[in-house]
Amino acid sequence: MSKKRVSVIGAGPAGLKAAATLAANGIQVKLFERSNLTGGHLSQWHTLFPTLEPASDLIQSLQSSLDHPNIELLSLKSIQSMHSINGKWEIISTEGERFESDAVLIATGFKLFEANRKEEYGYGMYPQVVTSADVEAIFNGQQNWPFQAEVTPLRIGLVHCVGSRDAKCGNRYCSKVCCVTAVKQAIGIKKKFPEAQVYCFYMDMRMFGVGYEELYHTAQTKYNIQFIRGRLSEASPSEGSRVQVKAEDTLMGKPIKLILNMLVLMVGMEPSFQLRKQENDFYFEQNSFGDGFMQPLDPWIGSNSYNQSGLFMAGACKGPSSLPEVIQDAKAASMEICNYLNTVL
Repeated sequence: MSKKRVSVIGAGPAGLKAAATLAANGIQVKLFERSNLTGGHLSQWHTLFPTLEPASDLIQSLQSSLDHPNIELLSLKSIQSMHSINGKWEIISTEGERFESDAVLIATGFKLFEANRKEEYGYGMYPQVVTSADVEAIFNGQQNWPFQAEVTPLRIGLVHCVGSRDAKCGNRYCSKVCCVTAVKQAIGIKKKFPEAQVYCFYMDMRMFGVGYEELYHTAQTKYNIQFIRGRLSEASPSEGSRVQVKAEDTLMGKPIKLILNMLVLMVGMEPSFQLRKQENDFYFEQNSFGDGFMQPLDPWIGSNSYNQSGLFMAGACKGPSSLPEVIQDAKAASMEICNYLNTVL
């Protein structure tokens, strides 16, 4: 196996975990990352749900694998194309460099929905309207709160499903982690501002993971966070550097109008890999749901394989996933690659 070579595209959680697993099995790994940082979106998070542990602990653990002698990290390296030639894979960078490997793992993750596409919410127009990614940056000390801390009463709203489950945006799917991220951030806001009034506007709560429902219960009973079932119709500027929101409480059957100091948009996941067919070049097929995510060979027993020999995939490039799912999927993909290298080549 020491002579086998695998290219891993993407150095987020899936790519880092896969590279570490492959390297531990004696495989030479080239890890491609288009930015100058590893860790993907995880490197920008403050805490992890449902335990609320620092995200920095996990990212440091994943990044420590880069010290392995079998791993070569190629930062600031974007891929232009890839080809299968005589049982080998050739990857060509945008600079024209060529790299050969026995197998390729796609671990390109996801990108966040661009909140300014929902013009009715005012992101990019009103400074009081921020995204869930902005809130993580605020908690990490990289941005400032869009209000004065001494303001009373302090009212903050969080809107679920922004860019997800929304036919107008072209994204009918659920992004899986928006609800629990909103709960986590709402608790973080209450810890920072105990007297604040915090509201979560949701379609329905999808708390499927271990400990997620318990975190939701804690948010209500311990932190008095108010959950309102109903989608916002619009946000508009209000006096005193605030924003006014209109919604309908579908459980109570009545309209709601609130003046908020900050409105947080829980942005969902979109595919980061552009799936376009190019003449004389390899291209990826999107899945049967037409949402732009990659199509595995088989959703049950071949979820890490593509329909071409030697090509594999892991993590959120296949669809919205939680962090534990991404890491476990990366390990599974690595084992499939090891089996492929042992039995097929």
